[in-house]
Amino acid sequence: MKKILSLVLVSALGGVIALSTYKLFLEPENKVVTTSAINNPAFLPATNVATLPNLEDAPNFTIAAENAVNAVVHVKNVTINKGQMTFEDLFFGRSTPRAQMGTGSGVIVNADGYIITNNHVINDSDELSVTLNNNKTYKAEIVGSDPKTDIALLKIEADEDLPFITFADSDQTKIGEWVLAVGNPFNLTSTVTAGIISAKSRNLDPTGKYSQSFIQTDAAVNPGNSGGALVNTNGELIGINTAISSQTGSYIGYSFAVPSNIARRVIEDIMEYGNVQNGILGIQGAPLNSDIAEELGINDTEGIYIDSVVEDSGADKAGLEKGDIIKEIDNIKISKFADLTGHISARRAGDVVTIKVSKNGKLKTLPVTLTRNETYTMPLVGRVKNAKKEDLKAVNATNGVKIIDLNGEYASYWKNNGIEEGAIITAINGTKIHSVDDVQEAIKSRAQYEALRLEIISTNGEKERFNFR
Repeated sequence: MKKILSLVLVSALGGVIALSTYKLFLEPENKVVTTSAINNPAFLPATNVATLPNLEDAPNFTIAAENAVNAVVHVKNVTINKGQMTFEDLFFGRSTPRAQMGTGSGVIVNADGYIITNNHVINDSDELSVTLNNNKTYKAEIVGSDPKTDIALLKIEADEDLPFITFADSDQTKIGEWVLAVGNPFNLTSTVTAGIISAKSRNLDPTGKYSQSFIQTDAAVNPGNSGGALVNTNGELIGINTAISSQTGSYIGYSFAVPSNIARRVIEDIMEYGNVQNGILGIQGAPLNSDIAEELGINDTEGIYIDSVVEDSGADKAGLEKGDIIKEIDNIKISKFADLTGHISARRAGDVVTIKVSKNGKLKTLPVTLTRNETYTMPLVGRVKNAKKEDLKAVNATNGVKIIDLNGEYASYWKNNGIEEGAIITAINGTKIHSVDDVQEAIKSRAQYEALRLEIISTNGEKERFNFR
């Protein structure tokens, strides 16, 4: 018995010694560290009571949506056309008119019933009607339109004051700002979608023919939304939804709106003058980047490089010159041409803008008075402008427009035939020309396959006639 007890004690003592030896010399050291979520943001407290997002800070669109929905209308455009003749029509010698209906949206901009929409929504209409959010329908009349900006103004005679949307300053909008698109896509009336402003001063015309400057947003816009409202979270109008970028015809992520400052200026001109009082700066140029800067041998990579200045324009009178670089307009930074044209499109002839320009590396600030556009680019010929009395007198002409820049593709042809910059075009297709407006009308009214006949007095005073087919 004593032997067994001794054996147990020896075994227990050996075990204690072995365990102590392992703990002391062989087991790796493990330190216990207590981490505070406050001191180390990578570790969060287990409870989520104090970490829920503050719902009061989340954007709330309900008030803006309610106000906008009541001021956005459904526009129906009925167009009567003859359509294709059937065999029966041909046999009986009849031509049955057929009605086609298009739909879009519009925005009430004052209590008297003035409604702003897109020109393409009401274009070629024979009958227009407008349905309000309260389901009342009214006949609408076109007050005026501007195809260049795709803006039109309608008027309805309602028996009560109408809810309307107030204009916001679209120049103050920010990329990333929440916006709502309100309209009638696919005839689904009073539809509201939300998104953010994705870009500003977006130009969708690769030819540069039109001076576009859209607000780009990712709020869902589909056919039928055209002419509807783009509003901020206060329910104020910042744009008129106009176009989508899509290969399918439906929304895929990008939509575009005419900025409210441009739309407002257009409808104010229509209401006050009956037409749009466009103003121009009077320069031609290109936005700078690294490649263009290297080609021009300059260090600036931002701004608009002035390649030429229109004679007698506001830019010319203010002292802007070829080689100058426009950096800002009215304290708005200019990085692409749409920044410049978008701001000017919101102004009219006679308005004064402040231009910050780099002249030979030195910054100068110049006031420039916008002038009416007195130039026009003619097919085959190039740019022409209204001629002054001294221009006409120099070549013994009594009327005409002055060629100021020959078409690059045909410049050699004209020069080989004695026509240079400064020559006067006196007639187009037998119609006397007095201004660039006459030129535009003559070009516009020419039949599709009609020859272009020009009467020109060269800088030497020689009268020449040219026919183009």
